[in-house]
Amino acid sequence: MAIDRKRIIDALSRVQVSADDYGLIPAFNVFVNQLPCSFWNSFAERLTRQVGPEMLEAAEWLLVDAARTCGYHTGYGIITSEEWKAVVGPMIEKVPEDILHGAFAVFTAWGWAKSEIIELVPNERMVVRAYDYYESDVVTFGRSTKPSAYMITGVCAAFMGLAYGGEYDPAGGAAMRAFDCVQTKGIECGDEYGEFVVTRAQN
Repeated sequence: MAIDRKRIIDALSRVQVSADDYGLIPAFNVFVNQLPCSFWNSFAERLTRQVGPEMLEAAEWLLVDAARTCGYHTGYGIITSEEWKAVVGPMIEKVPEDILHGAFAVFTAWGWAKSEIIELVPNERMVVRAYDYYESDVVTFGRSTKPSAYMITGVCAAFMGLAYGGEYDPAGGAAMRAFDCVQTKGIECGDEYGEFVVTRAQN
């Protein structure tokens, strides 16, 4: 594999970004915001703790799907950006596999999760391992009884959709939902790391 994770992380971690008057940070062809992790964690935790048991699965699906939608469009913005072309582009030899590995290096550089692909069966299955991800914060809420990394779960599915789901669709649709992801381990549950298994969606 030609992708040099350390080089990508080092280079992109040094990119200087600043917010505009609306608190948005224009970078990598996308707009991102700069809000405390506790804001997003508390939103998800309150939502999932306050719904009844019969609604928990639906609430979690909505959180994952929101992350998948964001990850699909943000991921496309990243891999078509000038920053990507300058830093990651020269390393890419095998498409789309190298693009996937590069995308998770960017994911790490941005501080969302120290994450990497540990298994990849092209067009079928991917396993991602993540350490020190912001959704694993157990200081605020204590140990969770369930895996709660909805953002990483959705983004993993989205990145596989970008790689193997077909041509990018600005409206989302089938390409964006070509893959599903299940979180099988979580730091928030007491595991050493988070683990995310992506497979083709069963329609």
